[in-house]
Amino acid sequence: MKRLTTAAVLVIAAFAGVSDVRAAPDFAGMQVQPYEPPKPAPDFGLPDLAGRTVRLQDLRGKTVMLFFWATW
Repeated sequence: MKRLTTAAVLVIAAFAGVSDVRAAPDFAGMQVQPYEPPKPAPDFGLPDLAGRTVRLQDLRGKTVMLFFWATW
């Protein structure tokens, strides 16, 4: 099955005009962006309803939803 898959890729690449199947894809030409893994959020602290400061570091490993809004 693996041999058939490799042959199919080579045939498709030949029809598409690709000379080297292992070449990096041209993301700019396809107008898509490659996936970049998310970066860790910076550590910050905010007061809770009781006035105690809750830091993001204290919530590591838990699901955190942040809602930022303003009333101007």
